[in-house]
Amino acid sequence: MRDILEFSRLTDEELTELLRRHKIGLSIAEARHIPELLGRDPTLTEATVWGIQGSEHCSYKSSRNHLRELPVSAPNVIVPVGEDSGVFSLVEHNGERYGVIVAHESHNHPSQIVPYEGAATGVGGIVRDIACMGGRVIGIMDSLRFGDISRNESKWIAGGVFSGVGGYGNPIGVPNIGGDVSFHPGYNDNCLVNVVALGTVKESEVIHSYVPDEAADTGYEFVAVGKPTDRSGMGGASFASASFGGGGEEELEAKKSAVQEPNPFLKRHLLVATYDLFRELKERGWIPRVAFKDLGAGGNICSTVELVAKKGFGAEVFLEKIHTAYEGLPAAVIACSETQERFMWACHPDVTDFIVKHYNEKWNLPLVCERARASNIGRVTRGNYVLKYQDDVVCDAKAEHITEGFLYDRPFAHVEKNLSEPVFETPKNLSSVFLKILGSENIASRKPIYEKYDKQVQGYVVIERGESDASVMTPFLDHEELGEKRYVGLASSVAGNPWYGCISAKMQGANAVVSAMRAVAAVGAYPQAYTNCLNYGNPEKPEQMAELVDGIAGIKEALESVKLKNHREFATPVVSGNVSLYNEGASGSIPPSAVLACFGKIDDARKAVTMKLKGAGNVLYMIGARRDECGGSEYYRVLGLGVGASVPVPNYSAVQSEIYALTDAVSAGLVQSAKTIGEGGVLVALAQMCIGGFHDGKIGVEVNAGKIIRDSGLRFDKALFTETGGFVVEVTPGDAAEFMKVLDLCGVTPVEIGRTSADANFIVKYDTGFSLPLEDIRTAWIQGLREKLV
Repeated sequence: MRDILEFSRLTDEELTELLRRHKIGLSIAEARHIPELLGRDPTLTEATVWGIQGSEHCSYKSSRNHLRELPVSAPNVIVPVGEDSGVFSLVEHNGERYGVIVAHESHNHPSQIVPYEGAATGVGGIVRDIACMGGRVIGIMDSLRFGDISRNESKWIAGGVFSGVGGYGNPIGVPNIGGDVSFHPGYNDNCLVNVVALGTVKESEVIHSYVPDEAADTGYEFVAVGKPTDRSGMGGASFASASFGGGGEEELEAKKSAVQEPNPFLKRHLLVATYDLFRELKERGWIPRVAFKDLGAGGNICSTVELVAKKGFGAEVFLEKIHTAYEGLPAAVIACSETQERFMWACHPDVTDFIVKHYNEKWNLPLVCERARASNIGRVTRGNYVLKYQDDVVCDAKAEHITEGFLYDRPFAHVEKNLSEPVFETPKNLSSVFLKILGSENIASRKPIYEKYDKQVQGYVVIERGESDASVMTPFLDHEELGEKRYVGLASSVAGNPWYGCISAKMQGANAVVSAMRAVAAVGAYPQAYTNCLNYGNPEKPEQMAELVDGIAGIKEALESVKLKNHREFATPVVSGNVSLYNEGASGSIPPSAVLACFGKIDDARKAVTMKLKGAGNVLYMIGARRDECGGSEYYRVLGLGVGASVPVPNYSAVQSEIYALTDAVSAGLVQSAKTIGEGGVLVALAQMCIGGFHDGKIGVEVNAGKIIRDSGLRFDKALFTETGGFVVEVTPGDAAEFMKVLDLCGVTPVEIGRTSADANFIVKYDTGFSLPLEDIRTAWIQGLREKLV
């Protein structure tokens, strides 16, 4: 029999206790609203469904109104925001667009509680988001934020996350092509694990995340594929949309049970079987007769209801037909558990048996994993969304009420931070300060992290993680029909400095956009699309809601100010994203943390450049004048001066011109190496160019600091360590004149700041300059993070 929860007859206190007892993630107001939507009190399954599907993680109920402000349309967009992943065009050939699939997701709370499994299942989920668009997964990236590195707990969490990312990504055969890591005490109680995945698909072969118009009248059927449903991950979406509290060991254990269990080896088998199915569907002309979704947050309910809700359809799903790990699972668990390694197809009834046999017989899923299989579990209708379990109707509601039943226009209020710039004298031993910055956990080489990852598998990677600010791939290299277009490159980067968020949520978001743009430009690529993961605190608190609103405003401003190079009337579009709220613990909310991933195009990946200096006697140019913008800098942090107030404020017109100019120069073959100026300042950029991504650089530099300071009016130390954005570029003397001409055409005037040298020294010339052996630079940068993680 159905369990009816008499929401309408309970007092607030009784309702609170009922929700707690059943672990249903609803507020009192939301629970009161459900009987209004249904016209009656809900069943236990319905209440559980709304608690998950109505979470911030699934419904974007607090952010939806603000996210609409972001630019999402452009001529290069194939699949816009609104499906499991976005798709943008990278290559066009004979009237066909070859697309890149991108998606961005968070797995923050699970990774704080169970670091390895939380990070691993985050990777698993984002990979499914790519595959369900009909494409092949070609890369993943990770953007990670941890607490104070001096704390043992922070080290434990970080180590578990690093292992989880590699422990999942490596077995499934997908390269880790990029990422970033920051440490900040604001993440002591709530780490961030944001993951990005990329894939490829032709526009004509895209499979959508919603059923076609004929689905209801034709009776399209649902086929659940993969691991048998169990209790693992039950309530994961609700858990991801709640603040960390102090509930003791009992609450901690309950939260651990909401973290899914990864099985990357089953996932690899599922991916290969699914790629083969894509081929079969294409050959039979059946791509228009199917829809496909990841079983992530919300499990079977989320996938089936979202497949039909966009078209206003309903469904009839028979929970007893869903394959489970053991007998006796309650209806709510079968419907909502977030068991990993599962997909959901919706297909024309003529296709159903073919899909079922493909997985169960051709690829023998039941043999690969006990009780894994493909199962026909229901059909699309024109009525309500109905779940049945052993002849009982346990859910009967309008699909759109489930997916969009809650929407908030939450109040927000800005709080004055009363920040100020520190007053201090220039340190006497700047060379020592410089080495400390290089060895900082936020600046030092990330090799201790990415050495755990496979960075080259599949053979598409041209510039791998660590060699530059962005990776470069040739994702269509095996498409011989493209001819020379096979060498079109895809550059990928992520950015989002949390220290800037301590000063201004808006500028943190804006700088994340611009930093990611500059990163792809530094290899020679011009930005084409973005994904975002917006990590903020409790939206029910007006001051924290204001940070989300401001962060989105900064992202919007930056995207709309820097146009697509090949379609200059259009802003660079956001094609996919994620919002993660309630990131707070006992010590308060995390810093406002917008993480942006930028994807750029380089017309010939063979021309892409790395950051490593290439030869002695070459000219070093700085692009982007220095400004007094040390707020949030590593310089202030190393000196113990706090965050300051003068956060970098991008000059968008200059940013656009500089990106266009540098990518033109790379395309013309005039650039030997390039590096963004950002965290740590211009000297850090130069040091990293000397050392190189493989840590084998032997070229030194002689830098005329007076030219860095020129026109800035800055003090010597601030000019060297301000984090105003820009580039350092290496050019041969023979190409210098032509390089200047190319930049002049874009209205950019670089400053010659020095030369490369065969001597293995790092020399900064000024009246208070200094000189360091390159070996000292190398040791500080290579060992800085590794020593702190021990």
